[in-house]
Amino acid sequence: MIPPDLVPPVFILVRPQMGENIGASARGMLNFGLERLRVVAPRDGWPNPKAVAMASGAGRLLEVAGLFADVNTAIADCDYVFATTARGRELTKPVMTPERAMEHARALSAAGKRVGVLFGPERTGLENADIAPANATVTVPVNPDFPSLNLAQCVLLLGYEWRRQTDTVPPEVMALAGTDFASRVEVDKLGDHFEERLDAAGFFFPPDKAPGMKLNLRNMWARLNLTRADVQTLHGMLRQIARRLT
Repeated sequence: MIPPDLVPPVFILVRPQMGENIGASARGMLNFGLERLRVVAPRDGWPNPKAVAMASGAGRLLEVAGLFADVNTAIADCDYVFATTARGRELTKPVMTPERAMEHARALSAAGKRVGVLFGPERTGLENADIAPANATVTVPVNPDFPSLNLAQCVLLLGYEWRRQTDTVPPEVMALAGTDFASRVEVDKLGDHFEERLDAAGFFFPPDKAPGMKLNLRNMWARLNLTRADVQTLHGMLRQIARRLT
């Protein structure tokens, strides 16, 4: 859950060319809880019906998006600005990955600072004059032989990293589909059932190795993280096999 007092960064699209990319950017922003959008000198004017159509349910971002004539005006109220670029520049600035940039943005926002992120036009990206007033650049570690990212893709990547830095999501969960993990007692009873059936089938041979074989089976059951449904299924399988063999 994003803290209510944390002001998210403003995403600034500089001279975007296609309305579809503006709309897709708005949609990607809203996917990750970002709603502050600014547009600098869009090629096809503003508002743009193609942007609205592409934004789908994120159209409200376009309705309140700020329209600016140049980059300096668009970032005038920002305390810290990131500029996204895929190319090396002659300018001396920190170069961050999206993860590091949004980690820093999170810390800045928590300190009450206003953060802006610049995204360049589709064909050329940001120019040096756009990047010069920024505090740092952000470069995605892409294939060096094909580094160009679609505008909306770049917005989506930064939005995702922002969400990761501000929302606590476990890296892995188990979808239990209406069941629950089996208790230790249930797993132990399954082990007893297997040992009983396997012993009757002569599996534990030779006798001197039987204790070690049983120990390995018990270890396997514990390692598998069985659900109650798994345990019931395995019990049923054993019972059916036993019926067929008698």
